[in-house]
Amino acid sequence: MQVRLKEEYNNKYKSNLMEKFNFKSIMEVPKLEKIVLNVGMGDAHSNANYLNSVIDELTAITGQKAVKTVASKSIANFKIREGYEVGCRVTLRGNKMYEFLDRLINIALPRVRDFKGISPKAFDTSGNYNFSIREQIIFPEINFDKTEKIHGINVTIVTTAKNKEEGFALLKEFKMPFKEQG
Repeated sequence: MQVRLKEEYNNKYKSNLMEKFNFKSIMEVPKLEKIVLNVGMGDAHSNANYLNSVIDELTAITGQKAVKTVASKSIANFKIREGYEVGCRVTLRGNKMYEFLDRLINIALPRVRDFKGISPKAFDTSGNYNFSIREQIIFPEINFDKTEKIHGINVTIVTTAKNKEEGFALLKEFKMPFKEQG
């Protein structure tokens, strides 16, 4: 069974983007490559239960097991040593990526209090988009009573776009709720 958002991309969005940018081949049309969710926690090495609860929350949100991230070098000011567990991350590809993006756009982001849209200026030069969610409780999979602590999630959407304009147009086709510029 194909995911709704992936089906829409293949049937409508590809042809819209091809028309908009005058691509010669369908292979030039930008597409989603992966979505990476990252939670950084400086005190994870001192509180293993908290790290495990965050891993469980990310697993519930994405439907894929999160992996622990480890500090690659020591930073004395943050009291972090090389090898300390400092957070967790999940990389989504394929159908799980489209399912997550669908839930993010249609369910989670509208649940943010006083939501006016996400910034259209967070694209890098390669057309990838990066933004943060301040509270993990906007996802319906999270039970607020069982959360140990409110934390943020960094979301990176990696595309095959060649520049900011193509990346913005791709996410706009997916109906990503960007703020109105003006």
